[in-house]
Amino acid sequence: MIQQSANAVVMIRPRHFYPNPETAADNAFQREVAPANTDAICKAAQEEFDRAASQLRGVGVRVHVFDDTPSPEKPDAVFPNNWFSTHEDGRIAVYPMYSAARRSERRRDILDQLRTDYRVTDVVDYSASEGEGRYLEGTGSVVLDHLNRLAYASLSQRTHPELLKQFCRDFGYEAVTFRSTTKDNRPVYHTNVMMCLGSQFVLIGLETIADREERRAVQRRLEASGRVIIELTYDQVANFAGNAIELQGEKGRLLVMSTRGASALSGEQRAKINPFAEIVALSLPTIELAGGSARCMLAAIHLSELKK
Repeated sequence: MIQQSANAVVMIRPRHFYPNPETAADNAFQREVAPANTDAICKAAQEEFDRAASQLRGVGVRVHVFDDTPSPEKPDAVFPNNWFSTHEDGRIAVYPMYSAARRSERRRDILDQLRTDYRVTDVVDYSASEGEGRYLEGTGSVVLDHLNRLAYASLSQRTHPELLKQFCRDFGYEAVTFRSTTKDNRPVYHTNVMMCLGSQFVLIGLETIADREERRAVQRRLEASGRVIIELTYDQVANFAGNAIELQGEKGRLLVMSTRGASALSGEQRAKINPFAEIVALSLPTIELAGGSARCMLAAIHLSELKK
């Protein structure tokens, strides 16, 4: 049975975490740090990671933690959702990455380990498209409506329209494309920063979609899916309120986001979410310096578990 929310995730414990200079040019959510502070920042990120993994396990999410490898340095390894996604038919997709520094994050050993716990039928690898200058950064680039087979994507240099079409053909989705920008008119680098799809609701920064026709088209698709639309402001998107993910916990559905994102929500917005999911807030102030938040850290597992 196809479900929107998974009950298991992959997380990568960072070894060399710091805001990646290669991604700063087009990531409006990233912050600069002094090189002299990188060791302290990495240690703080590791502590945040450990608390987050423990917190998720505490609410019944199965968490597969992998340590980042020592070499080469991979400052964004803590964000695995950009290089692979898993699907209910047993396939895994592997994606081309915009930043050359991020391409070594792709690890065959992680995919092999998943095969020991889950039914994996095939790996569909799009990474060769990097040589053509075409990128599609996983469930950062694409927010998937598994129930209605729709792939929402804010186009940018990290989300190539032709590669998106190829993914949709291969995996049986229909693309819903648009362009979104921040308040200062910079492109939103990943769709999952401004949009989170739950089973019965959606958090979305509709005002970031400047083109009115595109905005209306997205809104109509969401309304047709029967979801409650919870609109986010520019400022809430900037505070990672949209970089969230619905997961299945021990006692029901969870909306996992950062404490910063959760604090940005209004009381009215929380009241709309509460009937559908319990908010689980992770403290990630250091990790968020790199321009990603809770959603980026969690690669959801939609594969069938093997019986042992």
